[in-house]
Amino acid sequence: MAACLQYETTEENTTIRRPFKTDAPTKDGPRSNREIRIPKVQLINEEGTNLGVIATEDALKMAEDAGLDLVEISPNAEPPVCKILDLGKLKFANQKKAAEARRKQKIVEVKEIKMRPNIDTHDYEVKMKAMNRFFDDGDKVKVTLKFRGREMAHQELGMKLLMQVKEDTVEIAKVEAEPRLEGRQMMMVLAPK
Repeated sequence: MAACLQYETTEENTTIRRPFKTDAPTKDGPRSNREIRIPKVQLINEEGTNLGVIATEDALKMAEDAGLDLVEISPNAEPPVCKILDLGKLKFANQKKAAEARRKQKIVEVKEIKMRPNIDTHDYEVKMKAMNRFFDDGDKVKVTLKFRGREMAHQELGMKLLMQVKEDTVEIAKVEAEPRLEGRQMMMVLAPK
């Protein structure tokens, strides 16, 4: 009773293809030197003097003689405006400007102050001090009022409290989102003036 099993092997011929490149990698910054393929350009020399419309080859030769680069400053002009300058220094100056702009940029955060409809006066004052501190820092404040149990029957107390907050902050803040009820909580967003 010996059974003879035969296995058939089939080979599949598969080829792995690389993805098709749609276009060449893009270069950051302006075109420079041999990347400028326009026959004539408006040329500004290293001192900032406008030399008028010149053949691109002559402009490249002038840049090489000065030991600098020919950089396209205004590519959309007719003819494009090019300047003889040090490309490395230009890139460095642009990086410095971008870093400075990022440093000066303020990210506005939304801080949340949580209250209850029957908040005590001292607790309310502490929350208002914190809110004023947030406005001084330039942040927005989201005031959230939570209702529990039977407090939902007295929503007018919550609205009255939020109107009090609005009145107390009228000199330093403006209302960005009017008080509204969402489920069991009422909320309002204030932004610094």
